[in-house]
Amino acid sequence: MAAVEQLITDNIATWAQAVQKRNATGRGSSKKIELYGIKKLRALILELAVRGKLVPQDSEDEPASVLLERIAAEKKLLVKEKKIKKQKELSTISESDKPFELPQNWKFCRLNDLTIAAEAGWSPQCELHPREGNNWGVLKVSAVTWGVYKPKENKELPQALEPRPKYEVKSGDFLISRANTAELVAKAVVVPENAPKYLMMSDKIIRFQFSKTVSSHYINLVNNSMFSRSYYAQVAGGTSSSMKNVSQGQVRNLIVALPPLAEQHRIVTKVNELMSLCDQLEQQTETSLTAHTSLVENLLATLTSSTDAAELEQNWHRIAEHFTTLFTTESSIDQLKQTVLQLAVMGKLVPQDPNDQPASVLLEKIAAEKEQLIKEKKIKKQKALPPIGEDEKPFGLPDGWEWSRFSEVAYSRLGKMLDKAKDQGESKKYLRNTNVQWQKIDLLDIKEMKFEHAELQEFELHKGDLLICEGGEPGRCAIWQHDNIDIYFQKALHRARTYTGVIPEYLEICLMVDAANDSLAQLFTGATIKHLTGDKLSRHIISIPPSGEQARIISQALQLSTLCNHLKTHLQQAQQTRLHLADAMVEKALG
Repeated sequence: MAAVEQLITDNIATWAQAVQKRNATGRGSSKKIELYGIKKLRALILELAVRGKLVPQDSEDEPASVLLERIAAEKKLLVKEKKIKKQKELSTISESDKPFELPQNWKFCRLNDLTIAAEAGWSPQCELHPREGNNWGVLKVSAVTWGVYKPKENKELPQALEPRPKYEVKSGDFLISRANTAELVAKAVVVPENAPKYLMMSDKIIRFQFSKTVSSHYINLVNNSMFSRSYYAQVAGGTSSSMKNVSQGQVRNLIVALPPLAEQHRIVTKVNELMSLCDQLEQQTETSLTAHTSLVENLLATLTSSTDAAELEQNWHRIAEHFTTLFTTESSIDQLKQTVLQLAVMGKLVPQDPNDQPASVLLEKIAAEKEQLIKEKKIKKQKALPPIGEDEKPFGLPDGWEWSRFSEVAYSRLGKMLDKAKDQGESKKYLRNTNVQWQKIDLLDIKEMKFEHAELQEFELHKGDLLICEGGEPGRCAIWQHDNIDIYFQKALHRARTYTGVIPEYLEICLMVDAANDSLAQLFTGATIKHLTGDKLSRHIISIPPSGEQARIISQALQLSTLCNHLKTHLQQAQQTRLHLADAMVEKALG
């Protein structure tokens, strides 16, 4: 036992450092980082507990076999007294059913062998709000889902309905959810002392009453162990992972490794002690990660707020001195990359060259170019937009730069609408917004639709076209880099073609920056499904440097972004090593 505890306590740093990005799906914590090592440590503690490897055995304890005989006698008497119904006999546990070796005085049994009675609640049509005061309420599944009893997760029983006190939850009740997600179905809690009154179970919650010679808290540990979770994953019904179901019979059929009663209590005490240690470790790790994130944010903010080149250089040297300490998480590297791009559009990434032709001259040339294209009927004349007000400008610009609206430097239009009534012409491949990701275009899933001959030139893509999502994730963009693929685009995308002297990669950087700082989001329309309309895109303001500086910015941003990507790759490899190490320690402990 000392060796097992030593494995836990001597490797605290390894458990704490094994972190990974949280899956974006699912309910629960909104935190972006999952403390994988501590999660594995919690699971290990439970598994060691229910295998008899967490606390030492005491030969003086009454064997579990005797305990089971006493429970059987207790149930037989209750049946005779007609206090409970005779239970259906379940299949005997065969040697192949036994998941692991047991210590002496332990015994495998089914949960049914320990159960005196079990019942589900009821689910009347309730009010949509939680109960007020001491009114009757019905518990939601979320009240028993997260390992801690949450009585505030309830709905008020309408006054017109009579409560059913037999379903009222009492202190000490063992409650289990029979319907939930694949991850959470059959999760359980033991209702603590002094639990609020007048709360009833719903029909998605089952209450188990065990013999008083069994610890409900120990059974809860068993129910949450890796073996039990694997069992429920196998037997749970339902066609969707978002809603699975287990029956009372399936829960009763769960195999339980039963220790003597005295050892059950020792195990529960030890688990609580070690889980408290995990809580502290989790809090310390989260505090450290939060402090690290705040430090990185504040230091990087000094770069974008620098008033001149000398201050910027000084602030960068301060960061560079501690580079390997600061950029140790994926989020910090993402922040660094975003700061590089922000500096780029502020004119702080590369030095200005006084020999560059000013952006004001570039915009005059573009205006003349547009007039010629309109005259040649290659583009349509657009309605005049209002001048850019001082209150619209988010920061000051270097000499030679200008503020511009998007439509002043690029001509954009939406693609062809999918319309069965106009399904005529030649079948051609086209891009959807799902094909356009940030800085890349996915060609693995390309659809086709029909284009008439007159539409081909209108909707074809040329190398250098900037494609911008109108919906989905509005503003997400990438540049079409091919000149030998015949392909078109659909109405969910804007195609932007820059005028002479404006490099599309620079506009791509501008959109990436403005998507990250939420200034682009201010243009979106729609309450639930967001859209970036052509009119809103045309009004968006961007900073325009001289053409020569655009090229230098793109080159430098590419180099630094590539460096960030390499850093991230090395970090991910190191993280994977830590995750594998945590898994290996669990396997070693379980033998």
